[in-house]
Amino acid sequence: MLKRLYEWTMSLAARPRAELWLAVVAFVESSFFLIPADVLFVPMALARPMRAYRLAFIATLFSVLGGIMGYAIGYYAFEALAKPVLAFYGKLDAFDTLRACAGPDTTLILLTTSGLAHLPPIKVVTILAGAVHIGLTFFVVSCILARGARFFALAFLLRRYGDTIRHFIERRLKVIAVVAAAVLILLYFGLKLVAGSGQLLSC
Repeated sequence: MLKRLYEWTMSLAARPRAELWLAVVAFVESSFFLIPADVLFVPMALARPMRAYRLAFIATLFSVLGGIMGYAIGYYAFEALAKPVLAFYGKLDAFDTLRACAGPDTTLILLTTSGLAHLPPIKVVTILAGAVHIGLTFFVVSCILARGARFFALAFLLRRYGDTIRHFIERRLKVIAVVAAAVLILLYFGLKLVAGSGQLLSC
């Protein structure tokens, strides 16, 4: 089932309204869809490199809007909607573990790692942010920075290097994204320590 869903998502890149489909996939990925928007974004940017930044903007915008939807599901309808979705994907236990120690700092870490490297899946984090009532402004800004950084970095690489960079992206980019996220997190907590702001994590 997952392979067929992946192949179907990839096939959308060749359709006349591919940009619309990119917006749809980026939106639903952030709230309940299993396949990341990268699967559609990469072949589209390779096919039309001059539109790479336009595609990155579309993917970022609708990913953030989808994130807001995931946030609203977690905030207003966790039991009715979010819980069944998480259970369907086998993420409910992991979600409960994250929820037990979710505060602003923890959520910022998760938004950074999920936005840059899909760890954990973005849909889990958007629902979590709503379920624990993280501030909406904080949430939206974090999503814009993390998701925008990923899509625009991909756009830059694909526009500059074309298909020669595709293998690198598919095999190595996730590792680089994890390292980048770790550096940002360490910098953030380093600044908090310097500022003497007290407790760093909620658990």
